[in-house]
Amino acid sequence: MPQRIPYPPCFSGCSKRECCTPRAYKYEWPELKGANGQHAKEVIEKENPYVTVVPGHSQFILADFCCNRVFVFLDENDNVIVGPRIG
Repeated sequence: MPQRIPYPPCFSGCSKRECCTPRAYKYEWPELKGANGQHAKEVIEKENPYVTVVPGHSQFILADFCCNRVFVFLDENDNVIVGPRIG
């Protein structure tokens, strides 16, 4: 089983989502839009054990690109408002 790369600190081995993770693992989850935030976190961390999910109620994005981070933006009901992806 792969080891999760802790976040922080930011790990960035490239500048594109597609090259951040081995081919066997996902780097985006558009199907989770509208899902419960906790469920989304569980799915993402199961489907890509290299990332850490960072949930939040703001769409503020840091300028740095991190291969080991997935922002999950939530509405007031803790549902995902945009498909999560590595970055």
